[in-house]
Amino acid sequence: MKYPKKIRTYCPYCKKHTIHTVEKAKKRPRSELSQGQRRFRRIMKGYRGFPRPNPAGREKPVKKLDLRFRCTVCGKSHTRGSGFRVKKFELVEV
Repeated sequence: MKYPKKIRTYCPYCKKHTIHTVEKAKKRPRSELSQGQRRFRRIMKGYRGFPRPNPAGREKPVKKLDLRFRCTVCGKSHTRGSGFRVKKFELVEV
């Protein structure tokens, strides 16, 4: 899928339509201090298996892609929706 590098869309901070630069959101490391991660680490300690059901062969063939839109006027960035599935993704100049 080809997607433009710059797009004119609504900025929730400026409260109007402005030019935004589009970038792929990168994976960030999980916060070790969150309650879920602390619980996970506690359960994984010692001689135990994985705490959640992990059925084999049910993984999706394509991961979800998140886009980050950065406003050129105010410099703030935001996302739209919960992402979409795509195998190939390319940002192009229009």
